[in-house]
Amino acid sequence: MYRLHVGIDDTDSPDGMCTTYISCVIIQELKSCGFSLEDHPRLIRLNPFAPHKTRGNGAVTFTVLAESREDINTIKGIVLEGVAELAELDSERTNPGVVFYTGKITEEMREFALSAIRRILRIEDARRLAERVGAEVHGFKKGRGIIGALAAIGCPLDDSTYELLTYRVPENYGKPRRIDPESVARMDDATGSETFDNIDGDYIAIEPHTPCPILYGVRGESPEVLLRAMEMVRVDEEVERYCIFETNQHTDQHIQDAGRIADMEAFGCYRVRGEVIDGPRVIEGGHVFFTLGDDSGQIECGAYEPTKDFRKIILELIPGDVLTVYGGIGAQGTMNIEKIHLERLAELYVEENPICTCGKRMKSAGRNKGFKCPSCGRRLRSSRKVRRALERSVGEGYYEVPTCARRHLSKQLVRMGISSPPSEATESSSTRQSDPLNKKWEDL
Repeated sequence: MYRLHVGIDDTDSPDGMCTTYISCVIIQELKSCGFSLEDHPRLIRLNPFAPHKTRGNGAVTFTVLAESREDINTIKGIVLEGVAELAELDSERTNPGVVFYTGKITEEMREFALSAIRRILRIEDARRLAERVGAEVHGFKKGRGIIGALAAIGCPLDDSTYELLTYRVPENYGKPRRIDPESVARMDDATGSETFDNIDGDYIAIEPHTPCPILYGVRGESPEVLLRAMEMVRVDEEVERYCIFETNQHTDQHIQDAGRIADMEAFGCYRVRGEVIDGPRVIEGGHVFFTLGDDSGQIECGAYEPTKDFRKIILELIPGDVLTVYGGIGAQGTMNIEKIHLERLAELYVEENPICTCGKRMKSAGRNKGFKCPSCGRRLRSSRKVRRALERSVGEGYYEVPTCARRHLSKQLVRMGISSPPSEATESSSTRQSDPLNKKWEDL
């Protein structure tokens, strides 16, 4: 028995086609021809900060069982024909890649996969690795998809989640999706922490906002809970098919530890510890920034408008606060925040004139002449004011962006076994409308 690993990537297009749908159709064709898969297909999300990423920047891999070399050739033909037929190759941004591999997954392949998730790789890097391990590579047009296809095959999943994707009939592509929001809310309540990121106020998070074939997708901890969730979600349109993928979503697999700020590179994804250097500032569009520093240097950190009330947490930071920031570095060199761990709060205080022994607040007696009580006349020679500590409205602990702003790979606090601090801002749809920070999003 042969085990043929198949990797497919970069078939997304602005007009709506997506890698998961193409893979789902191909898998169904393989099954109708008598072939079976080993376990669930896998959806591997790659570096969310890659300059040439597709919409969700996801690659798909699955393992097909074959009895002969002839079967392997038949499987390859079905896969390549499916990609050529379904991928919208007329789109400039569609550059598919397909990889076939029958060997054991090597440590070099695993390291390549992690690099594709955390850093930036070139097509040449993928081609050289494929040649070394004996993988068969097929690139369409520029063939950029071979990077993700090879990475998906080699990706280790020490932690994983599952996603159930349902697909629309073609005549409904581009039309408004007809999903009953109340049924989504009931499903979310019924499945509890076994599913996640289903709904955020009146925002239906399981519904895509592109013209892609996906009707909705539910994410959770097991295939079984996803099947139960699908039974609870009500839709007023035909479902063409569905597929369950094992994924690296919500695992923080993209995050790597940065020992120093100076060691971080553009488009990399990091967890870095530092101290707040300057007070947060708001720019046009409602985006909030502050500077994080350590002994090696400084970096600007940003909480953008789509993170909604999470920005109010960032606005509470003051110089001297020590925290760990999780996120990735964009083209402008700013670290886009996904969550923070506020480890130590700096003292917030005001300086005031001292209180006299009679209970009245003293006034200045003149430059460098100390203080004088306006009530009893008592004088103090010292001109030093008294510090009064102020209560901070934010506490130590973890804070994360809301569901509506969460990246595919970012691990939720609930999956980390961490409770959100009680001061974490929560937000309803009415809050979003009235929030003075909630201005129009601008692509920075």
